Amino acid sequence: MAAGTEVEIEVSKLKDHPSNPVYTTSLDSESFSTDAEDQQDYVVKYLEKELGSDLKSLKNVGDLLEKLREENNVLEGQVLTVSSSVPPKVSEALSTAADAGCSLVDLLQREQFISNMLNQGAQPWMDNLGQMLNQVDTIGRHMKYLRCLQRIEELSDFEKVLTQLQWPIVTPPTQSLTPTANHQEINSQLELLVTQLLALALASCVTSTQPVSSVAPPSKGPPLCLPIQIMLLPLSRRFRYHFYGNRQTNSLSKPEWYLTQVLMWMSNSSTFMEEKIQPILERAGVTTSARVELCRGLLSLVQEKVASDASRLLYDDMLFCHLVEEVLQFEKELRCNQSYPAVLPGLLHLLLEDAILQKWLTVEKKMAVEKMDSMLSAEGAWSSQYKDISDMDELKAPDCAETFMTLLQVITERYRTLPCPSAQLKFLGLQRELVDDFRIRLTQVMKEESRCPLGVRYCAILNAVNYIYTILGDWGDNVFFLQLQQSAVSLGEEMLLGGLGVMDVGRLASLEGSLFEGLLALLDRLKGDMMGRLLEWTMREIAEKAKPYCQDRWLSLPSQYDLSTMSLSSSACPMMLCVRDRLLNLHQVLSLSLFQLAWQGLAERLDNFLYQDVILSNHFSDGGAAQLQFDMTRNLFPLFGHYCKRPENFFKHVKEACIILSLNLGSAILLRNLLKESEEEMRDWAGAGDLSPQSALHELGVYCLASCDVLILLNLRACRTGQ
Repeated sequence: MAAGTEVEIEVSKLKDHPSNPVYTTSLDSESFSTDAEDQQDYVVKYLEKELGSDLKSLKNVGDLLEKLREENNVLEGQVLTVSSSVPPKVSEALSTAADAGCSLVDLLQREQFISNMLNQGAQPWMDNLGQMLNQVDTIGRHMKYLRCLQRIEELSDFEKVLTQLQWPIVTPPTQSLTPTANHQEINSQLELLVTQLLALALASCVTSTQPVSSVAPPSKGPPLCLPIQIMLLPLSRRFRYHFYGNRQTNSLSKPEWYLTQVLMWMSNSSTFMEEKIQPILERAGVTTSARVELCRGLLSLVQEKVASDASRLLYDDMLFCHLVEEVLQFEKELRCNQSYPAVLPGLLHLLLEDAILQKWLTVEKKMAVEKMDSMLSAEGAWSSQYKDISDMDELKAPDCAETFMTLLQVITERYRTLPCPSAQLKFLGLQRELVDDFRIRLTQVMKEESRCPLGVRYCAILNAVNYIYTILGDWGDNVFFLQLQQSAVSLGEEMLLGGLGVMDVGRLASLEGSLFEGLLALLDRLKGDMMGRLLEWTMREIAEKAKPYCQDRWLSLPSQYDLSTMSLSSSACPMMLCVRDRLLNLHQVLSLSLFQLAWQGLAERLDNFLYQDVILSNHFSDGGAAQLQFDMTRNLFPLFGHYCKRPENFFKHVKEACIILSLNLGSAILLRNLLKESEEEMRDWAGAGDLSPQSALHELGVYCLASCDVLILLNLRACRTGQ
């Protein structure tokens, strides 16, 4: 039993040890209680397992005990060794782990910071790289397409057939396209190849993106058909050979060289395209014009060249102007001579780039101002170039005014064809600015000449103002400017509509006014001021000559019953001569419309002068009244009869005063009584058989003078008509 007890104790120790193999292997993951009952059960089971139920096996108890002791000693040694070495290592490991954790956190923070910085700095690069990769991908596809085209060209005899047909035609054909010996075979080959190329281009459009050719137009539009692209290749090579690089033909000062060359190619090739290529396209079901397609391809070469040259000439005014002029001329010939469709872009859209358009406007203004300076200071600035041709000199515009309006007209012709209304309105604004500038210059010169309003230069300035006023008035009714007016209203152009009220803008929208109204008002005011000063000086001279006539002895002149023996009053001669000379002079130096205003204004002023200073300032005998009427009706009025049929209608006061002064005595008495009674009693003369004062005056031919004026005239008669 002692041995058994020892065995139990050893087994119990062995069981309680955590490294016991029996404990760990035989009982596995079971949970054990630490009370004695559980330990006894464990020992009993262990002994039964080792010794079994055979009593004879008890002799092995000693060996088992010894074995257990040894194992216990080994385990105790292991436990002591581990327990003494584990704490420092564990502590060191934990410390190392903590340091590693701190380092890891720091590294993670640094990694996040660097990652953020890289993302911020590299994102634009990534975006650009992405775009570049997309472009590279697109270019790659295009290169594959071009290589395909190149391979097709190598396999085809298309260019060979074109060569046999003498393509390209770079010189004017001397005769019509004459058929060669094997022309039918060549034409058949040409049609077959063109048809196959059209089919190939259609297939490529279905399976890939739009191809980019070396001669494809940069502007928006469908790509050129494949046969035309191939036909353009030799012309493109010639164009780039001559007009790029260091060739003498590539000159910035001579854009007309390449522009004219391209127009010649278009013209020379038109017959070939219409006779050879167009029928094939039509049989293939292609509605495109072969000639237009060729022009479009050639035009793309010019567009690229002009865009390049224009950007290089922004700082050279003369060469820039020359380029613009040549581009405008090219556009005109392209549309007119080559019948290039208006819906397709030419070269004008290149001039609408912001920098180029602003440069154009600046140069236009600069050169216009320089020309204004020179034209006003020229020797013949104030003389008309048509002065010796009467039927062409109605406006009598001085050379400076005509040159200025020609300058404006040239500017109009330059921007008229621009495809952008807003750009056209910018040029219109420039023209209005130039007109106002010229008006101010005319005003300054007029002030210098105002000391002598009857001089030739003063009248020339007046003609200039009237000429510009007339032309601008005509422009206001011109269809082109009316269209610009509608564009200005629809676009709300502040530069042209600034300062106008809602009503004024509405009038412009309904075409009741014009964009030149403000300028016309200023010019009309200047014209009125100048005309008033001219007539004032003329009347001052006439009044000086008329002093003897005003002081003539009208009351003492005897009666003359025979008008055939009457003659002009001697005192009236200086005045009449002055009127005649001034009318002749004004007729010679003023335009027709201005002279009409001048003689009518002079007649009005002269009528008032004679009425006030001659008639109302004197008393008249019958002879004096007759002489006055003779002087007026037989001498003064006829002076103005050269310019109208009834000149007396412009001297209403004088004419009617002569009628009253020349009444016979009885008629004068009756009229005075009638007017006097009417004035005193203020009653109606509507009774039957009775005449009203107004009716009585009308019967005499007096319509302008009032009843009170007639009474005054009756009182001026020497033979009183009653008290």
